[in-house]
Amino acid sequence: MLTDPITVHVDTHTPVQYPALSLAVIRSDGYGAERRDASGLYALVVNHSTSKNGDRHYVKLTKTVNATNPYNDLVSPQSASISISMSKPKFGFTDLEIEYLFNALLATIGSADAGVSRIIAFES
Repeated sequence: MLTDPITVHVDTHTPVQYPALSLAVIRSDGYGAERRDASGLYALVVNHSTSKNGDRHYVKLTKTVNATNPYNDLVSPQSASISISMSKPKFGFTDLEIEYLFNALLATIGSADAGVSRIIAFES
């Protein structure tokens, strides 16, 4: 099991600085865990599964806020999330190669050519 709680320091590379997150386990079983921060705004889910073809690992970070609907002024919970799924076949790839693919994906999303702002603007 991962450390409990998980402490995450986020460097946004922008003038906006966010406090560190401390995500503590609220639910756990043999296949994964769900964690939340003390405010309840952030949730982290980590799940694992195994099949005849290999292993799958899923990680999702969600933030929920109470937001005002600009059309009717009603306040309701709104959630945004980012998730990553890693699939590793039973043979042909080392853990290090999977880690390289993960880091290459993060670098791609973090690049000026394919940054988050461009992706959420529906560029592909």
